[in-house]
Amino acid sequence: MGTTEHTGRTAGHAAAQKPRGGRLPRRERRAQLLDSALEVFVAQGYHAAAMDDIAERAGVSKPVLYQHFPGKLELYLALLDSACDAVIDHCRQALAATDDNKTRVAAAMAAFYTYVADQRGAFRLVFESDLTSEPAVREHVERVTAECAAMIADVIHDDTGLPADQSRLLAVSLVGMAQVSARFWVAESSGLSRSQAVELVSGLAWRGIRGYPLTDEH
Repeated sequence: MGTTEHTGRTAGHAAAQKPRGGRLPRRERRAQLLDSALEVFVAQGYHAAAMDDIAERAGVSKPVLYQHFPGKLELYLALLDSACDAVIDHCRQALAATDDNKTRVAAAMAAFYTYVADQRGAFRLVFESDLTSEPAVREHVERVTAECAAMIADVIHDDTGLPADQSRLLAVSLVGMAQVSARFWVAESSGLSRSQAVELVSGLAWRGIRGYPLTDEH
């Protein structure tokens, strides 16, 4: 991107192996293992990553890793669950931050851009997973669109009076616009700062959604 705001392109580069340390409480060890697994999965993808790689990255033996996660899929799903929750929480907070719908559109768009720009690259697990053929993974990924769209649809319905199915379709369209444009912005290094990109795309979204005013016909 050429700006300090854009850090997403460094996400795929895992850092050096963590030094082996002393015994950690179970919760802290689990968090450490998830952190290391995220780096490996983002850098290599699910299929290329190995439990050996993750254990080495965390600085633990493979039996320690298996004490917390019975297999690679379970570890991946645990990471994916956390990543999906983060996207949904970002969207919820953006919508709750204001009652002004124009500002809400910009805040929701910014939530996606901020998440995608995070240098840890967790968005790749949600939006660019190489394991969507696995039903459990696909269910997690679809949950992000479904829950974010449901929240946005409620706002659209209240503001426009459109029926629930129409409000939901518009909401899904906004979610798609947010995540696809944010990923394009990260990948293309276009020279736009995050704030410029958010302003541009949220302006497009608002010009469209404000064309559905509340009237007696709805």
